[in-house]
Amino acid sequence: MLTTLPHLPVRLLFMLLLGLGWSASTPGRDMGNWCSPQPGLPAAISLQQRASRQLDIPPAPLAHIHTEGSLPHQGIFDQSVKAKRDWEHMRDFALAWQASADPRWLTALARYLDAWTESYQVSFNPIDETDLDALIDSYAITARSLPATTRQQTATFLRNMAKGYIQRIRQAKTPLSGTFINNWNSHRIKLITLSAVALQDEAMLKTASELYLQHIANNIDAQGETWDFQERDALHYVTYDLEPLVRAAIAARQAGEQWLERKGRQGGSLQQALDWLRPYAEGRLQHQEFVNSRVRFDYVRREAGLPGFAGSWQPATSRHLYALAARLSPAYRSPVLTGGITPDWIAQCWP
Repeated sequence: MLTTLPHLPVRLLFMLLLGLGWSASTPGRDMGNWCSPQPGLPAAISLQQRASRQLDIPPAPLAHIHTEGSLPHQGIFDQSVKAKRDWEHMRDFALAWQASADPRWLTALARYLDAWTESYQVSFNPIDETDLDALIDSYAITARSLPATTRQQTATFLRNMAKGYIQRIRQAKTPLSGTFINNWNSHRIKLITLSAVALQDEAMLKTASELYLQHIANNIDAQGETWDFQERDALHYVTYDLEPLVRAAIAARQAGEQWLERKGRQGGSLQQALDWLRPYAEGRLQHQEFVNSRVRFDYVRREAGLPGFAGSWQPATSRHLYALAARLSPAYRSPVLTGGITPDWIAQCWP
């Protein structure tokens, strides 16, 4: 007599089968709590207020997301931007639940996680998918309290996503070039590292660490200048390149690793890159953006009138980066760098 499988969506069965190769995370060190909130912080109040407004908004998952290389109103750009707000809602629900233990937030989060992990088809385009870090945050904060089916389904989704990104880096033609040495790869490494720590997967984190060091070697020189600055002649892309690396370093620190000062073969490090950008972020140096960019799309966006693609770089656009970097080192806790106001989800997660 044949044993029948429980009735599950075909996509979920496929994901579970795919995940068998990585289904059991390698045991090892305790990677601790994703966030270390302090009760009564103003950030907790604002998060709960925002989460309350979102409680009655149903999830609206898409099978595909695409904004990279597109302008507003082209293709599915606008629909994708709107759909990505769900990922931020998930993090808000998780942090609101963590601060209050109100089960409404956990129920709402489970509903969103189920909807997205059943529907979304991972594209392995890291620019389109970089904002999935908010979904990873929400899972990591609540994993032990989520319904078992939600927890398993989300873990399988994250494991397969991270595994796919690792495979794409491993299979890239060497010596690495193009999107495997610029900001695209920073975003790949962020998603891999956050997934590894969220899943408490020692082997995956070891791989993430190796890929991080390889990328630092290719992307940051001994003076702290990034490949993206050389390629794009824009501080916009320095910020966009470093922000995911800082997020990866924060996750690695949770596992007891210090990535901020790790140097690649060129002698560069994430810390040196942050210090290279610092005089611009503090307004002591100025830069005209994209004047000598080698990428045609930069000129397309400038002609379309998108803000930030012409004229002087605005230091305020790096405040989010330095608000995150301040979680790694007090050297970046200057109000000049952070604007004196830390986004509530950052303040709540890492006071």
